[in-house]
Amino acid sequence: MKDFFKQVWRIVWKSTLALFFLSIVSVIIFRFIPVPFTPLMITRMAEQLGDGKSIKCSKGWVSIDKVSNNMPLAVLCSEDQLFMEHNGFDMKAIEKALEYNDKKKGKKMRGGSTISQQTAKNVFLWQGRSWLRKGLEAYFTLLIEVIWGKERIMEVYLNVIEMGDGIYGTEAAAQEYFQKSAAKLSASQAALIAAVLPNPRKWSPANPTVYIKKKQQWILKQMGYQGGTIDLQAEDKKKEKSR
Repeated sequence: MKDFFKQVWRIVWKSTLALFFLSIVSVIIFRFIPVPFTPLMITRMAEQLGDGKSIKCSKGWVSIDKVSNNMPLAVLCSEDQLFMEHNGFDMKAIEKALEYNDKKKGKKMRGGSTISQQTAKNVFLWQGRSWLRKGLEAYFTLLIEVIWGKERIMEVYLNVIEMGDGIYGTEAAAQEYFQKSAAKLSASQAALIAAVLPNPRKWSPANPTVYIKKKQQWILKQMGYQGGTIDLQAEDKKKEKSR
């Protein structure tokens, strides 16, 4: 029996070490090459097949220098205004979300995830709210903050985030909703895309509701407060100097 437990422990220890090594390697690899697909894309395609629908997975990787500066600024203002300042986690947003969820038990839960956390979840993990997944999300968030930096995190986010039913990334969304490349998105169009991100399969930039139009205007105001532009490279350089 003692030998059995030793063997089990050896297997668990070696498996954990192998997974740790693979996680580091995968983060390093995706620092330099496009992410070809995500667990969510596979899940959505399986759902489409299960519903008897034809598979739709519209995506197209573009480097961040080929995306209108309006787009990263819009998602920053909409999803994570402290993106340039935090190290992956917005503790105040998390505290507010916990307080809200505690008061509104039984209702739809509110999240406090940053763009970094959303990117880590989309690229490396499955959907869900288990403690295991949240723990792994925190782990991968720390890894990409250290290894990727803000510009790469934003680049990956804008290329893999779900922006409609079977639509992933800014380029695919720009082509689908505005028949133009991501490089030519106006501030108004970028704000409209960002406005639907919390639930892109419920809302659509092609047919915005009154609520989405109001949110679009709010995002545009926030973009103005931010100076109408964002410099991700400058932030990464500043952090490199401080290390």
